Amino acid sequence: MSDSKKASLMASMLDMKCPRCREGEMFETGSFSFKKPFDMHLNCPKCGQNYFPTPGFYYGAMFISYIMTGWFSVLLMLGLHWWAGLSFDTAFMVLLLVIAVLFVWFFRIARVLWIYFNIKYDPTALRGK
Repeated sequence: MSDSKKASLMASMLDMKCPRCREGEMFETGSFSFKKPFDMHLNCPKCGQNYFPTPGFYYGAMFISYIMTGWFSVLLMLGLHWWAGLSFDTAFMVLLLVIAVLFVWFFRIARVLWIYFNIKYDPTALRGK
């Protein structure tokens, strides 16, 4: 990818690309894969960025995941109860099903957000490779 066609920050994050080069994959499988859902590459396959710079690096991602999941759950429950007219019991069952499907995505996007907070984009990362 040339500098003039650099991927946007939001697109790179949603595609779960390397924060430094915005081209390499962070995870070994697709976003909604339940085969090896938590396995990450150790380094970016394109630029070599270390995805585990320090022991316990992703500890902060746990808090991001907790906050995202909590707000999503509250908003979904309120939406299902108030706007869709479902009982709380039915809305809660729907919430459990939705969270079961989205759990891997929440885990991954929290890690992506955390590494993007800590590693900056470097347009020269791929030069010479």
